[in-house]
Amino acid sequence: MATMHVDVVSAEASIFEGEAEFVALPGQDGELGIMPRHVPLITRIRPGAVRIKVVGQSHEEFVFVAGGILEIQPDAVTVLADTAIRGADLDEAKAEAARKAAEEAMVNRTSELEYAKAQAELASAVAQIASLRRYRRTSR
Repeated sequence: MATMHVDVVSAEASIFEGEAEFVALPGQDGELGIMPRHVPLITRIRPGAVRIKVVGQSHEEFVFVAGGILEIQPDAVTVLADTAIRGADLDEAKAEAARKAAEEAMVNRTSELEYAKAQAELASAVAQIASLRRYRRTSR
């Protein structure tokens, strides 16, 4: 069985490192499914879930990323995330609070820059909540 090395890192820490059979994540232009020997590619990723089918495990590893860069080589996948959180560490209350704060910031904006920042924060919070709910369904 062919495998590939997968690294998911953020500015704060290495979140995942290991051998995998398959990786799925939200690319800039849609969902990407990556298998060993994939054609080389570099692209931006959107906020959402990175799902990793680890060699020898029946369940997938699950990591939320708040955007970043993806590099694919035939034998390696590297996710350089703005922010990355393991699925088990996601906190729905914090994500919901961030969503509400972003919505409030959009209403009370004083400049277009503040509005754009609030939009990005809202998109990240909504993606985190959706990812958390998806993680809960698949980890049962």
